[in-house]
Amino acid sequence: MEDRTITAVGIDVSKGKSTVAVRRPGGEVVLTPFLVEHDAAGLSSLVKTLRSVGGNIRIVMEHTGMYWWLIALVLKEAGFFISVVNAMLIHDFSDNSLRKVKTDKADSMKIANYALFFWAELWDYSAENETWQMLKMQNRLYLRTKKSSVVLRNGLISLLDQTFPGVNMLFDIQPKRFNGHFKWIDFVKRFWHKDCVAGISFAAFSDAYRKWCAKSGYRFSQPDAEKLHAVARNSMATFPKNDSTKLLIVQAVDSLNAVYDALHILRGEMLRLASLLPEFDVVMEMQGAGEVTGPQFMAEIGDVRRFTHKGALVAFAGMDAPPFQSGTFDYKSRCLTENIASVQPVRKNSALTGLFCYAHFHAAKFMLTFFILGLDTYLQVCDVGRALQ
Repeated sequence: MEDRTITAVGIDVSKGKSTVAVRRPGGEVVLTPFLVEHDAAGLSSLVKTLRSVGGNIRIVMEHTGMYWWLIALVLKEAGFFISVVNAMLIHDFSDNSLRKVKTDKADSMKIANYALFFWAELWDYSAENETWQMLKMQNRLYLRTKKSSVVLRNGLISLLDQTFPGVNMLFDIQPKRFNGHFKWIDFVKRFWHKDCVAGISFAAFSDAYRKWCAKSGYRFSQPDAEKLHAVARNSMATFPKNDSTKLLIVQAVDSLNAVYDALHILRGEMLRLASLLPEFDVVMEMQGAGEVTGPQFMAEIGDVRRFTHKGALVAFAGMDAPPFQSGTFDYKSRCLTENIASVQPVRKNSALTGLFCYAHFHAAKFMLTFFILGLDTYLQVCDVGRALQ
């Protein structure tokens, strides 16, 4: 007869290794915490060990970075029930002790105890489509690279304030379309000091500027040339015009343009991956969704079948204000930003509609409205509308 004894496995995941504990109801410790390396031998040994334990096994681990993914896939392929839980839920779970112990062994026991306590409520993990997962990784890399571009851009402006003050304000802020470069950034690589402009006549500068525009693929404008020359003649520089100063500016420009090139490549790959998903056409038709924000939608939401109803998607975005009542006090309207900070601390900088890692909360709120309005169509395309009604 098959052994159906409730058996909870808690795995405290870390980089390169995990700590595993096995418990049963009544305080029974089946296996004291032991270490498992994240390699072929270690994970194979873990599968054999858990199979030898027997019983109705449910394995719980925290959603910690990407370290959990490998061990979850291996155990899922071996046929085990896997539940990947938000780390906040584990952190806030009490082991009925006032003494706070923080070790990998204690954490694995706590996770196993959590599995026993919420046994009936555990969700079985299902691996996301490879395209969704890769799109999410591309998006995270894009956001990190975008942040680097801001740092490098500010550093370049700081240097230019010492060689050609205000030159970045004399150009249109729109980038070149095909690779994301900015005209003013490419300009200062050629005219890196105000004396490169003011030190020659207007006719000579205008001719040089025209040739540079033709070579670099930018539109030449005579009024712009006049404005640049006038500002250069009226500005003051603190750094001298020499090879050392030129090296500073040129290297700063090259570094920034390299990042812009990387962003251009990432945008193209994100759009290509997103186009492979069934919801692509519907999402891209939503007002406010563009070639970057549309793929970010699909990347961060992933498989929409994870959500049981529309409200679950809003909660996933961290934009639903939970009840806040005690005794006669009942706060009816809580700030949404407060909820994002408390419910989604890891993802509080939402990308779009609570699609995380986006800098502007109000833009996220705007996009979420359109996503919810278009969700029914989205679900029909994904062929899961019936399951979510």
